[in-house]
Amino acid sequence: MVKNRSVPTDVVLPHITYSNVPRALDWLTTTFGFVENFRYGQPVQGAQMHLGGACIMLSSARPGRVSPIEAGHATQSLTVFIEDVDAHYQRVKSTGAKILEELHETEYGERQYGVEDLEGHHWLFSKHARDVSPEEWGATSPSVT
Repeated sequence: MVKNRSVPTDVVLPHITYSNVPRALDWLTTTFGFVENFRYGQPVQGAQMHLGGACIMLSSARPGRVSPIEAGHATQSLTVFIEDVDAHYQRVKSTGAKILEELHETEYGERQYGVEDLEGHHWLFSKHARDVSPEEWGATSPSVT
């Protein structure tokens, strides 16, 4: 696998809110290919899933914590690194999922695409295409004073 100094992988375990966790589990499995590790609560209140080396936690909506569709706007974007982003893109597109950003290579060395899930969460699926130093595409390091 190509390493890219501009984009780290597998460093955060996001907790993502859904109004219907069981429905989200099914959708994320069928559409994105996530695999369920476990679920908890009765009725189901949360779950952990993985796709390759990336893990996510699903949480039920509650006061003060809602999904983007309930909030009426996007709340964040999640990036998942996968080995075969081209095949993943074709799989996801064939399900009719809403593609937000077509598959392309970025100036910072990622081959990626963007998609919206069933409750409005924005996802980027990406693969390191080439190693690019942050300075090559215009990023700067914080100055030390």
